[in-house]
Amino acid sequence: MAMPIQIPRYTVDQVRSFPEDGQRYELLDGFLLVTPAPTNLHQIVTTNLTVALHQAVTPSQKARIVSIGELEIGARTLLNPDILVYPASYVPTTPWKRIRGWWLAVEVVSPSTRIYDRDFKREAYTNLGVEEVWLVDPESAIVEVWNEGSQQRISRGLLTWRPKALRPDHIEIELDQIFPRG
Repeated sequence: MAMPIQIPRYTVDQVRSFPEDGQRYELLDGFLLVTPAPTNLHQIVTTNLTVALHQAVTPSQKARIVSIGELEIGARTLLNPDILVYPASYVPTTPWKRIRGWWLAVEVVSPSTRIYDRDFKREAYTNLGVEEVWLVDPESAIVEVWNEGSQQRISRGLLTWRPKALRPDHIEIELDQIFPRG
């Protein structure tokens, strides 16, 4: 008779004690997600998008934009979106585990992270209460936009974002400024 395979489950404290080795370690309900260090293209797109979001949102003084962000929920969930936008009511010294009400989580997908980002983390973000999730694909120059109701739309060329806290205003980002040429 075959025995079921036991998949180890971890805690946030255990993951924080791992030695630095260039990998990104995240937890989803205790299950370990391991991805390699980001590529140059990944970092360029992340930086470009962080700057665009900062320029668009900062004048309102209603939000903070960070790269890399952290969602720590309980002892067994620790996710690190490439970009995280959350209310400015949290002072910069607020521990990650106390921050809630996230407006946006962004993952820049690559071949090594595509499955985790699309099939696991996207749904986890919306289930945890993130208002909107963007999966940014540098190879296709598109952004998949997912909201709390798991409704999806694809943005090409122009990305429009309507965070609840800024309504009726909205933010537009020209994607040709985000994706590097050549």
